[in-house]
Parts: sequence; C-alpha cells; structure tokens
Amino acid sequence: MTQIGVPHSLLEIEVDEAPHAGETPEAYVLRLARDKALAGRASLPEWADSLVLGADTAVVIDHKILGKPRNREHALRMLAGLSGATHRVYSGVAVIGHSLESRLSVSEVTFRPISPGEAAAYWESGEPADKAGGYAIQGQGAVFVSELRGSYSGVMGLPLYETAQLLGNQGIVLPR
Repeated sequence: MTQIGVPHSLLEIEVDEAPHAGETPEAYVLRLARDKALAGRASLPEWADSLVLGADTAVVIDHKILGKPRNREHALRMLAGLSGATHRVYSGVAVIGHSLESRLSVSEVTFRPISPGEAAAYWESGEPADKAGGYAIQGQGAVFVSELRGSYSGVMGLPLYETAQLLGNQGIVLPR
C-alpha cells in the first residue's frame, strides 16, 4: 500500500486458513481475502465507514496448495518440488467499503534447479519460515526465479494492479 501511496494501518485478525474439500486455488484465495476483509471490518465497529482490505496468496504446483512450511524438512521438500519447475501463484484481494469486491491475480513462476545445499542454506536464513511455498520473491528467494509471467507484486502477496482497481471502485484516487 505504501508503494502505491495509500496510507494504511495493519490489523491483526484471525481466520481459518484451511482449504475446504474440493476448493480450487482460485476460490481458496478469494474466500480468504474476503474473510480477512470482513473480519477486519468486524474488528472496527467504531470505524464502520473505514475501507478494509484483505488479501491471501497460495503457491500451487501440480494442483496442490503448498501453504507455509511447518518446519525445516517441510520447507526443504517444498523447495525440492519447486526446483527446476514452473508453479502458479494465486493472490486474492478483497476490499470492503460501500460494497465488498474482490479480484484475483494468477502468475506463473519458474525456478532454476536448486541444490539441497542451497535449499538448506536458504532455510537457515530464516526467510522462508512464514512464506507461502517456502520462498519470498522480494528477498533472497529471488535468486531461484528464472522466469516470471504475471504480477511480481501478486507473487509478493498483494497484487497492486488489482488492488488499485478495487480502491478506485471505492472512490480512492491514486496517482496516475
């Protein structure tokens, strides 16, 4: 939000992030984005007219949502699965103001081959511990990315193009 010049505050909210049975990655990230926006709005009864944004991102390979690594071994398995392969990153964003709207960003990311030693060293950096798919494109994980088709900001977790569209629909004027 800072990057696009929108003043904001972060809210700490809790939502169940478990995928529902049979839920597609698209439906999953859009549901979580909406649930987060609604939970944020509910936590601010004194600010009922506030604009609230929610977002979620999922890394998907072979139709499987990877989630965040549970531990070192899980992270190393994720990175091994991403190594030398192309995966998709689905990012959903929802805004609630005078109405609730959401948008989806889908990007394809190709990783170069990653050696087990590189994956272990990356885990030791601490960066992948709380990241969907076990990597951060905006950090050291960028060295694994050989190709990106789609939205860099979407892979980071907040697709700014889609966010700007939603904010514009709510009357927020952004720099052009």
